[in-house]
Amino acid sequence: MALKKYVATRLVTMFGVLMITLFLTVSLVGSNMDTILKQGVVFQVRGEITADPSIANSFSSTEEFEEFIQSQIDQRIETLGLDEPWYSPQRIGLTMYKILILDFGNATFLTSDAGSTDVKEIILEKLPRTILLFTTATIIISIIGIFLGTLSGSKVGSVLDRITSSFAIISSSFPVWWIGMLMIFLFAFVYQIFPARATPAIPPSDPDYVFSLLYHMALPVITIVLIGFGAWAYLVRNFMVGIMQEDFITSKRVMGISRKKIIYKHALKNAAPPIVTILALSLSGSLGGAIITEAVFDWPGMGRLYFEAITVMDLPIIIGATYILTVFFLISIFIADLLYGYFDPRIRTGQ
Repeated sequence: MALKKYVATRLVTMFGVLMITLFLTVSLVGSNMDTILKQGVVFQVRGEITADPSIANSFSSTEEFEEFIQSQIDQRIETLGLDEPWYSPQRIGLTMYKILILDFGNATFLTSDAGSTDVKEIILEKLPRTILLFTTATIIISIIGIFLGTLSGSKVGSVLDRITSSFAIISSSFPVWWIGMLMIFLFAFVYQIFPARATPAIPPSDPDYVFSLLYHMALPVITIVLIGFGAWAYLVRNFMVGIMQEDFITSKRVMGISRKKIIYKHALKNAAPPIVTILALSLSGSLGGAIITEAVFDWPGMGRLYFEAITVMDLPIIIGATYILTVFFLISIFIADLLYGYFDPRIRTGQ
């Protein structure tokens, strides 16, 4: 019963955060979005009318024809509710509802690889590639970081501990774009092992596209792992150092339990809640912070889409991408909360 109440509370909180985020996003871009929507109606109506030459031939003068077009535009704007101010409760509520059901409208400038301007199709095309890249890198980083951090935390002051701490400081000091440029120069131009661009040259319809995508993904993954695992190891090391000094660990040693069993079964299990939280935050944060990495490696994912949308101020895509990334962030936090409650029952029972 306590677990159900805990889950329900977290779901309500997450939904509230999502609605607040949507409201702030719509409020910040409301006036510009209103202009874009009305321009879209104008282009759509004119395109529909000019596609049928018989409509234009039915008017005796250009003025009558333009008046007819304007009346159709006004009628379409009124039908869509765009005649109301963008800040009216009806407009804001309708816009938030459409975003909630993934109806982001059409992009102003950008298109999908297939040429579609539907924002939902564009995002669904790019999102799996970003998830593939950063989920793979985050899993590798967490495995290496947990392993090294556990060893370092159990051997404070050792050579491995000093190397891990030093590498964490060094790797965290360099920006990802600089390391990325060095990796491209070294492995794409000097040794020519990997391609300089992470975007496959073949179309997605090609049967070999998946293998080509994985091959092009190798260099970005190596770069992300190289930068990230040191800090991960250092965080896990600090968690382990604190836990290894707890009384229950001392009791285990007195009982004659092997050091390896104490470290991996007892100490690491007690360090699991903060590790799980950091893992969830790292995964969701990497999806949101993919702009620079994907721009450097030209990876065809959400980060590069976000960068291109900001460059040309394609607001429908910016809103859609912000919403999707917010949802992924909240889902990651929710999963982390559930795992945190699993590892530490005091959290879900409120003790």
